[in-house]
Amino acid sequence: MKTAHWVALLSLALAALFPLTAAADGQNEKGLAERLGAGGRAEADQKRDAGRKPADVVVFLDLQPGMTVVDLIAAGGYYTEVLSLVVGEEGQVYAQNPPRVLQFRDGANDKAMTSRLEGNRLPNVQRLDQDLSEITLAPATVDFAITALNFHDIYNGSGAEAAQDFFGRVLSLLKPGGVLGLIDHSGAAGNDNVKLHRIEEQKVLEAAKKAGFEVAGSSDLLRNPADDRSTGVFDPAVRGQTDRFLLKLRKPM
Repeated sequence: MKTAHWVALLSLALAALFPLTAAADGQNEKGLAERLGAGGRAEADQKRDAGRKPADVVVFLDLQPGMTVVDLIAAGGYYTEVLSLVVGEEGQVYAQNPPRVLQFRDGANDKAMTSRLEGNRLPNVQRLDQDLSEITLAPATVDFAITALNFHDIYNGSGAEAAQDFFGRVLSLLKPGGVLGLIDHSGAAGNDNVKLHRIEEQKVLEAAKKAGFEVAGSSDLLRNPADDRSTGVFDPAVRGQTDRFLLKLRKPM
């Protein structure tokens, strides 16, 4: 009886120390996916879930309830709402958008974000309608940041130096050990990736490492071998189904 008693206690202790086994991870993904599809989110967002796999993405990036997070270049706020649901009432989400992004296409992103937050429906979300360089959040106060399908515009539009500046500013906001999740359209070497709105993964990794990030992981969750990376991302043949890389970048402890 004593042996059985100690085995039971040991099992409970191990479960507390190591709750995220592979089986538990699968349950977390399934549970979050069910929550995201349970209602309350816009139908257009739910239709995009099949290609974006938000539950799998945030589980891979280890987003947790109660975290303080920033959705960088949030556009209309698709990921803002996902983050809001995951971090919950004890968490805080900042939806950051440069003015030019809010003004794009006759203010489509501004209108979408305003509608998404109308009536205080996501009370843990605060808009930051300003350039990253103007954000006044205290350094080392953010647990997690994400930018989805945006980094190529920074690198391709303003060059490697601007990309370094972006990474440096994000690094300063994150707490030691904090994570930046980065998703973008995969580009192939030799192609006109500026025109195609794509970027080579290796260029992103080089810029991130140079800024001081560690590469904590990468995932094939959003890969699509059927996309040969030679077509513009807005082409109807690949729109919403481009081959994408997903990176987990960590600020050193």
